[in-house]
Amino acid sequence: MASKKNSGNVEKKLVGLADAVIEAAQKKKDPTIEIPVRSLSNVKFNEKKGIIEMGENTQERSFFNVAMAKKFMQTILVGDALAELQRAELTTSLREIYYRTKHTIADSNENTFDSQDESDPIIEDLEVGLAALREELHVRAENGGTVIGPLVLEDDGDRVDCSKLGKGGYSVPSIVEDPYVKIKKCSADFILLVEKGTQWNRMAEDKFWKKYNCVLLTGNGQPPRGVRRLTRRLHEEKRLPVYVLVDNDPWGYYIYSVVKQGSINLAFESQRMAIPAAKFIGLSSADPERYGLPRNVGIKLNDKDTTRAKELLNYPWFASKKWQVEIKRMLTSGLKYELDALANKDFQYLTKKYLPKKLQDKDWID
Repeated sequence: MASKKNSGNVEKKLVGLADAVIEAAQKKKDPTIEIPVRSLSNVKFNEKKGIIEMGENTQERSFFNVAMAKKFMQTILVGDALAELQRAELTTSLREIYYRTKHTIADSNENTFDSQDESDPIIEDLEVGLAALREELHVRAENGGTVIGPLVLEDDGDRVDCSKLGKGGYSVPSIVEDPYVKIKKCSADFILLVEKGTQWNRMAEDKFWKKYNCVLLTGNGQPPRGVRRLTRRLHEEKRLPVYVLVDNDPWGYYIYSVVKQGSINLAFESQRMAIPAAKFIGLSSADPERYGLPRNVGIKLNDKDTTRAKELLNYPWFASKKWQVEIKRMLTSGLKYELDALANKDFQYLTKKYLPKKLQDKDWID
């Protein structure tokens, strides 16, 4: 979570939002909120910084516009709930925000929110509109990642030694900001961020982190923000290189790009989330031949895979020669490979052969 100073700044921004609405109403003007557009059309790739940044396009959300009135009302309701959290110095979940702001409008059968699918995007709108991360707004998600390795943290005053938690590791909170999570000690040489929990479990069981002196992190798919922020903090504060291990498919490539350059949907967060120096260590489209994986353990690309891969080819952050070759080679083969396919060679092939050779040969894509 943010410091008390930052919390104060966020509360001022939220109060300022309400003040602007009151001022407009007093002047008999249409209360209007400007929200940055969160789409590919409004992002740009900053090659110098190596991150995706949000453009300047905004959309107006006004109270007197019938098509926007409900969303305007929802935005103010969520903003009020977030300000309440700031004042009370509490955190809450996305789900609780939904229930806190849900009620039936007086003298009608209309609900402020019918489902959480309506309230979650409002929180994202306020993040970009106020330039304040969800964590600074005191909103947390479910814990969605795990870490193990030579790392000592202080979590809300409790000391957590991530090298002494058996094979289960430490469940990464969704809010990992100082002062709630402090990095007390880390003697690792690098960070390995693994897409899948199954491979993370294999490496934890085989004590890969101990033999190769690394911090092992997983987000069980697309890494949640807590995992990305902890990885970024370790990278920045402890100067640790970051290697990303994902499936050989368009979705694995995209997971890597989100870690490295940031996401399109919340491009404004890249300054705090992205790790431009992160390296893709596999599974590469060259690896099946290089490591003798038979074609029968590959999975045929479907139409959705092919379409997504071709989209990636057009993203400027995949424009380098190495990435163009990587993606086109997958398309030419017509196959994608899961990390699990390495078990075809041996249950411990990932930890005993594949990753050691990758690291030794510095076989990664930058």
